[in-house]
Amino acid sequence: MRFRLLGAVAVDGEAGELALGPEKRRSLLAMLLLRRNRAVSVAQLTEAMWVDEPPANARSVVQSHVSRIRTLLAEACADQDGVLLATEGDAYVLRVPDGLLDVDRFEQLVALARSRQPSAEAVDALHRALGLWRGPALTGTVASQMLEAWAQTLEESRLAAVEALACHYQTLGEHASAAELLRGEAVAHPMRETLVASLMLALFRAGRQSDALDWYHRTRHVLSEKLGVDPGQVLSGAYECILRGEETPAEPAEPAGVPRPAAEQGGRPRDSAPDLLPRAPRGFYGRTTELGALDRAAAHAQDGAICLVTGPAGVGKTALVLHWAHQHADRFPDGQLFADLGSFSDRPDREVGEVLTEFLLALGVLPQDLPGSVSAGSALFRRLTHGRRVLVVLDNVRESDQVRMLLPGGTDSVTLVASRNRLVGLVVSDLASPVPLAALPPEEATALLARVLGAARVAAEPQAAREVATLCDGLPLALRIAAAKIASDPRRGIGAMAEQLGHAHRRLAQLSAEEISVAAALRLSVEQLPPPAAALFRLLGQHPGPRVDRYAAAALCGTHPDDAAHALDQLAATHLVTETDDDWFSLHDLVRLYAQGLSDEAAPEAFDRLADHYLHVALAAAAAAEPGGQPCCAPPADSYRPPLVTGFADPDAALAWFAGERETLAALVARAAPERAWRLALLQWPLVLRQVRDGWVPVLDLALRAAVEVGDEDAESRVRALLGWVLTTERRFPEALVCLAPAPELGARSGSLVGEAIARVNLAVVQTALGDADGAGAGLSRALELALADGHPHTVTLAIQHLARHLLDTGHPEDALRRALYGLEVATPGVSAARRVLLHTTCGEALLALGRPAEAGDCLRTALAEAEVVGHDESTAEVLQVLARAADEAGQEREAAGYRRRAELITSV
Repeated sequence: MRFRLLGAVAVDGEAGELALGPEKRRSLLAMLLLRRNRAVSVAQLTEAMWVDEPPANARSVVQSHVSRIRTLLAEACADQDGVLLATEGDAYVLRVPDGLLDVDRFEQLVALARSRQPSAEAVDALHRALGLWRGPALTGTVASQMLEAWAQTLEESRLAAVEALACHYQTLGEHASAAELLRGEAVAHPMRETLVASLMLALFRAGRQSDALDWYHRTRHVLSEKLGVDPGQVLSGAYECILRGEETPAEPAEPAGVPRPAAEQGGRPRDSAPDLLPRAPRGFYGRTTELGALDRAAAHAQDGAICLVTGPAGVGKTALVLHWAHQHADRFPDGQLFADLGSFSDRPDREVGEVLTEFLLALGVLPQDLPGSVSAGSALFRRLTHGRRVLVVLDNVRESDQVRMLLPGGTDSVTLVASRNRLVGLVVSDLASPVPLAALPPEEATALLARVLGAARVAAEPQAAREVATLCDGLPLALRIAAAKIASDPRRGIGAMAEQLGHAHRRLAQLSAEEISVAAALRLSVEQLPPPAAALFRLLGQHPGPRVDRYAAAALCGTHPDDAAHALDQLAATHLVTETDDDWFSLHDLVRLYAQGLSDEAAPEAFDRLADHYLHVALAAAAAAEPGGQPCCAPPADSYRPPLVTGFADPDAALAWFAGERETLAALVARAAPERAWRLALLQWPLVLRQVRDGWVPVLDLALRAAVEVGDEDAESRVRALLGWVLTTERRFPEALVCLAPAPELGARSGSLVGEAIARVNLAVVQTALGDADGAGAGLSRALELALADGHPHTVTLAIQHLARHLLDTGHPEDALRRALYGLEVATPGVSAARRVLLHTTCGEALLALGRPAEAGDCLRTALAEAEVVGHDESTAEVLQVLARAADEAGQEREAAGYRRRAELITSV
């Protein structure tokens, strides 16, 4: 599917051109395409579809045309190309992937040519760009003011491409081709002096001096008759160059079409350059890297540098661009222009036309000479600034379109843009150089406090200053507010402020001073979001962990992960979330606190969906971490089932997920309903067994309380078994015995053979440690019977491995060896590699006890190799200790010491 605006508005499907119908429908489609992938309100569509006052039923007419366009797109299977016309509140958004709209392809080709030196490749790109035009842009639409302005803007872009192509031709020596290209355009635009001047020079260089001079006199006459003005410096300079027989003008001439000199009009004299910059920010500190990036972008860009400073609310974008602007003001002798477009404030956005008027008046244009339309004003602004060195600073920009109309002409000016949005379109189509601005690192944040409070005061409380810097998230706005409050009250020290900010529920309230606050800055960012992204942001406060992916975001919203990914991208584009590696997103602490403070009726259901999402992913991760095992639990019957669940390619990927989400899972266990809490804790058993000494008791204590509360005996038995094992490895044997003692009976009453078997195995380990060898042996024998009756390989090998160990520890090495070898024989490929490590270790120890050291060494080295691959710390340390003992018995003291050192390093972590 292809959309066309460069000519008649049209849509091409696989079966041919779609029958779009009347001009109002074409106008509506054109407006949606011009603002593709962004919400367009009914009011904006109405303005585009009627020249005069719209009728009372305008909304119904708009809805009717939207419905018909949807039908046409559905009939053409537009969704297969990723095209979707969606409703967002009181607005519509037409989602169009890159490459389907001729305007996009035109801009991409022009940008490609701009990035190349004059060459056949650049000429070809411009030829292809201009070949996309099939007549005047937006043909067949209503001649409303809005669409007329768009059509004129597109035409300006086309003419700029024509002039660029002619310039390439002339640089390559193809003057006749340049003249042929420009002649038709000069006829169509007889008062565009830059175009006529280019044509004159092309004709002259092609040996047609008479024709070139004829074009000058013809244009001078038109300017006199139509506008009552003489040719400008660009046209006059070309004429004088030809008269002197020179190939190029002696010096850059002023563009054509400028108003009469300001001194003659009673306006600003030419030698008095405008300066609209606000005062330089006080107390500015740091940002050396970003200032250097602005220096490089401004120095090395072609066709007029555009430097795009982006970052979250309160990060100091305005301060950075103004600091740089004042530092380099002398580089721009023709003026410094500034406009706050107000896109992230409580006041309405400033109209681009209003800003253009301000700029033009500053440049000396008299009120009576101001153009009547925005596009004409933009064109005049470019002509006035062509050949001059002007700095333009645009603050609080929302959209790329606002910037494009305010870009100066020529190659010597620089534009600084500051926005909370990424403005990717400006980077793509206008080659803007992005300069992302992040929160200050701790050292610079503390230094900023010192700039406001004084170095001595910060030096007196260095730890408190660092704490304030951390609690302010390194955000300059927050740091300045905190410093101002400290400075305004002599009784308040930095430590007192740190203590107040330490209360998370009051932190945002503390970071407020009169009308300035961090919360207000964040509110304005959120208010600018499309409805789906705003809804997701409100619910992100329910996520208790440090990071979120599209699957978890989808669970919060109850939507598909693809829709959640789009909303996350929009939040990232406005710097409300930060994208990290592998499609994860995080929130800074202050942003998280703000999100948590937003009320949303859907929050409880959202949290339950989130917990269920993690349940399903944890089930998948446990299955991948221990292939072939039985799930230790199933989700509650009424749980939310996500449309997609994260998959895991191998055990390592599953274990990495458990490790990365451990903080989130612990927080969910603490907050979730009991029937979810014990499951979320228990499902982490693959990681628990591999990192058993890593502080698992608190979360398993919570899980045990939850299991007891819901009265699920199987759940209680399994949680007790896992918690008891952790306590055992921490050598907290009395506590482990209390925990494990009820577990076998609970498992038996619940009818879970596997659950009872595991409980008896873990209880036997504690009994052995406390000297009850007979009780341990009986429990292990019963555990093996239960496991064999169930037929579950994992539990069978678990019971065999512990029974073999028990036999070895009680002086029966031959029986232990026989049991361990049997365990290795029945261990299927799906059985845990860690279990095989322990069986090999037991074999090795039994062989040592039987006086067969060579065979023992082979077994133990096999066990060590497998343990290191698995990454099971406990098993690796145990094997190393046995190897040390074997080396001692063989008289290899040096090797024994090496094994012990390696074991100590593991157990000390």
